[in-house]
This record gives sequence, structure tokens and C-alpha cells, in this order.
Amino acid sequence: MFFVRKSITRSLVSLALGSMLVFGQTAAEACTRLVYLGPNGNVITARSMDWKSDVATNLYILPRGMARSGEAGPNSIAWTAKYGSVVATGYDVSTTDGVNEAGLNVNLLWLVESEYPHFNKASRPGLTIAAWGQYVLDNFATVKEAVDALEKEPFTIVTDNVPGENRLTTLHLSMSDASGDSAIVEYIKGKQVIHHDRKYQVMTNSPIFDEQLALNSYWKQIGGTVMLPGTNRASDRFARASFYVNAIPKDEDPNRALASVFSVIRNASVPYGITTPDEPNISSTRWRTVFDHKRKLYFFESALTPNTFWVDLKSIDFSKETGKVKRLDLGENQDHTYSGDATKDFKDAKPFVFLGLH
Repeated sequence: MFFVRKSITRSLVSLALGSMLVFGQTAAEACTRLVYLGPNGNVITARSMDWKSDVATNLYILPRGMARSGEAGPNSIAWTAKYGSVVATGYDVSTTDGVNEAGLNVNLLWLVESEYPHFNKASRPGLTIAAWGQYVLDNFATVKEAVDALEKEPFTIVTDNVPGENRLTTLHLSMSDASGDSAIVEYIKGKQVIHHDRKYQVMTNSPIFDEQLALNSYWKQIGGTVMLPGTNRASDRFARASFYVNAIPKDEDPNRALASVFSVIRNASVPYGITTPDEPNISSTRWRTVFDHKRKLYFFESALTPNTFWVDLKSIDFSKETGKVKRLDLGENQDHTYSGDATKDFKDAKPFVFLGLH
């Protein structure tokens, strides 16, 4: 048995080292997402947004009934929003994070290994990657409902360059809901891969999710109270978040649980302004979101402001008839300061336009 364990450990160490070498050669941005499963149905999802420059994020309230296009030219998917949502944008041309009134949360993180299907006029209707998360928020109330629909592949993801850069947007998507269910959606070698299970609580960046799970199994053998990897690499952040999200107390008090979750996502964050020689994939954490699924409170925390604030979905008019598009201006580098319940600080606005093929 000793030799078997030793062999397995050696294999996992080799996999870990190999993945670190590969990961160190990629020019991806870094983020972390985790789901806390607490008592009394207390489910909390947290994510960090790590990016090398200002991602020009603002928050939007989007009511039900909005007509949307996949923004992929004549062969675009079209739909009407069944659910209202609150979203965090990227460059005000994409939904990069968000929640809907049913309690479904989506997070989009960088995955350099992503390869999307070829798209042309004979393909299934196109959906710009900028609206991938919004499509899920608009149409589904639960992770299972979303997975059942996505497995039928109703669209073809269409990607384009990151605004202002000469590289394609390569993302994977996570979903979580009020029941604690979770799913990860990736496109590997042109094929959609869905990992659907309540146990998939953590997602970071490279390598692909299957390999992240294998790497994490090595650290589970060692045990988080003995040693945890401390670098900013995605695989190390995955191991730390996986350990801590299940090590924190399962507190009955939702505010204490929220504090614990914030401490875990901060632990997996990259210090603001940091640069790492020969590691272009490591970027500063710009902001964090935390969603209390049970109380439907969407928290936002910028690295450049002293306060954490929240949006109360229960107090928003999402109706088709009287609901309005509203925007919370977060400022350059998200440096505008809000405090407490900021739902009232949103202002009427025009909908942002999803970046697509025009």
C-alpha cells in the first residue's frame, strides 16, 4: 500500500509541476470563483475579477421582457428575457458576472485553452461570447434547467478580440443556484464540456477543469492544515479556495457566514498593483462579488474603495411593464465609493450593447 500511495503521489506531483510549467507560459488573466454550502439553505457564491488593466466595469439592472440578439450577424439566436437580472459588465459590452431574480448566478472566467466551434451561415445560430452569461440569466431559474438546455447546444459561441487587444476572448462559465447546485461549462477542442455536480464548488483558470480536479486531489492528500500552495497561480488558488470554503464554520448567522466567504475569496485574490516577472498570466484583483442566494443580496467590493456595498434584488422592479434599465456608475478602475444598500443609487440608463459581429 505504501508503494501504491507513493506512486500516486509522485504522479500527482508530476502533473502539478507539469501544469505549472504550461500555465506559466500562457498569457491568461486570473480569477477565482467559489460556492459556500451552509446550513438552513444558506448558499453563497463569490468570485474575484483579476485583470491587468481597468476592465471598465459598471453594474446594471435589466428587467424582464428585453428582446436580445446573439449579435453574430444574420445567423444569430434571438430570445426575450424571462427573468430580470443584475449584472457586472466588462467594458460595458459584455456580461462578465451576474445574478437573476430567481437566484441563479453566473461567472465568466478566463480559460486560455478554450476552443470554440467553427461558425458560419450553416452553423447553429450564433451567440456572441459577450452575451453568453446573459443568455443563461435571461432564460433559466436553476442550474439543472440551464444544463438541460445547454446540453442540446441551441447556439454556437462566437468569440472576438478583447476590446483594445489583439487576442481572442477565451472564457469558461460557471453557474450556481439557491439550492447549491453547480456547473462548469467549457469548450475544449471545439466541443462543449459540462461538469454538473453540487461538489464542483470552485473554478479558477488554466488548466482545464478536469486537470484542476486532479491537481486538487494531490493537495487533499496532504491536507490543508499541513500545507497549502501559496502562489497566485490558478492551480494554487484552486487548492486554497477548495480547502477554505469547506473549512470555514457553517455558521447559522448569515452575516457571519458572509464574512467567512469574503475572507476566503480575499485569500484567493492577487494584491493590487502586483507584477510577477515571467508570469504575464498573474494580474491584480480589481473587484470581487459575493451573492447571498437565500437573501438575494449581491455584494460588490472594489480594490480601490474602502466600502463593500450591496444590491437588494428583492427591492427591484424587474417587471416588463414598469421595470427600467438602470446603471450604477462605478467609475474609472471602480473607484467610486458606495456604502451599504446601493440599490437606490442606480440611475435610469440605456441598455449597453453586447460586442458582436457587425
